[in-house]
Amino acid sequence: MKVLMVSLGCDKNLVDSEVMLGLLHKAGHEITNDEHEAEAVVINTCAFIKDAQEESINTIIEYGELKKTGSLKKLIVTGCLSQRYKDDILAELPEIDTIVGAANYDAIVDAISSDEEHSFVTDINYMPEAVGGRIVTTGASMAYLKIAEGCGKMCTYCAIPYIRGKYRSIPMEQLLASAKELAAQGVKELILVAQETTLYGVDLYGEKTLSKLLHELCKIEEIKWIRLMYCYPEEITDELLDTIAEEEKVCHYLDIPIQHSEDSVLRHMGRRTCKKDIVELIAKLRIRIPDIAIRTTLIAGFPGETEADHEALMEFVNESEFDRLGVFTYSPEEGTPAASFPDQIENEVAEKWRDDIMALQQEVSYDKNQELLGKTLTVLIEGYVAEDDVYVGRTYRDAPDVDGMVFVDAPYELMSGTFVQVRITDANEYDLTGEMIE
Repeated sequence: MKVLMVSLGCDKNLVDSEVMLGLLHKAGHEITNDEHEAEAVVINTCAFIKDAQEESINTIIEYGELKKTGSLKKLIVTGCLSQRYKDDILAELPEIDTIVGAANYDAIVDAISSDEEHSFVTDINYMPEAVGGRIVTTGASMAYLKIAEGCGKMCTYCAIPYIRGKYRSIPMEQLLASAKELAAQGVKELILVAQETTLYGVDLYGEKTLSKLLHELCKIEEIKWIRLMYCYPEEITDELLDTIAEEEKVCHYLDIPIQHSEDSVLRHMGRRTCKKDIVELIAKLRIRIPDIAIRTTLIAGFPGETEADHEALMEFVNESEFDRLGVFTYSPEEGTPAASFPDQIENEVAEKWRDDIMALQQEVSYDKNQELLGKTLTVLIEGYVAEDDVYVGRTYRDAPDVDGMVFVDAPYELMSGTFVQVRITDANEYDLTGEMIE
């Protein structure tokens, strides 16, 4: 069959989608990007927050219409929505022919082949065997490497443990085999992702082994950059900092989702850290790795958060001068403790607080980018903007999709996946502009 894959949600979901594409291709199915010629559509859904659930449902309904007007014969839904609400969506969305669980991506070929309405959803702690042949959809230069599944932190606002199960590390030999396969396809940058990367290996090897994994990945010659995402602050060790500082291929970039600065809010969130520890960690990072780029994520409008908490968070953001920062408004998720907490914040207030933080961060980001004027940075080229006759790429300071970009004026044609030296000539809140140095 001609199969179209629609991947929604996070980069971890995208890895699952790419694995499913590889399985379908290996089984003889043809992969297409044309929805009008697709005979089967696979929608890999997200159910992390309400907005993501609504997007998933609307996408299912939209593609279901192709059964009436196009060549579509089969609509398969997989991912978090099908895992958490399998009975509901089968009952309420008759467009769906088959559902596949969040971790059951190894059943996708059977799901395509089945002639009957069927559910391929198993226990949330299921862990499929690793398979090769993944089809990368992020372009030739970078790919995500998911190193673990699930989470055991049980933060009071988060539904992931109820959807994706307990924390399960992927065996190191499987990750190294996957990384070598990606490198052979031309991937230059690996971005390590999981619900939490810093706990990697604890369940398999009895200790944190992220540093060991990084050392092994650095031995793959074709890989030039390795980036770490989703590092919980309380799990960041001195050994990990030493690895980042000493291994040339590991980007001086760390994504540390702290969610808030104030201890009372952090306690209600079920977080396992406090403001003092966060402040000390940031200081340690900048002393140990002076050029490190620190990204964080915050939640605005958590139940019980006060105006004073918000003002204190604003002061913390101003003082911490994060290189990159994102803010979500709190979303009460079904089945989580925080959804039943008293003192729920009105959405309008949460949105205002989010906007306050982002406006402040724009000022911080602008000032930090201005400091880069005249400096020369290594840029990984990822594309070309024809109307402006410039190339676009990223520095070590920029993760794809969530951070800024660099627009590069080059004297000759550049290929995607090429590393070039660029002198920065202009900067705004998020993006840089520069000239290639030959």
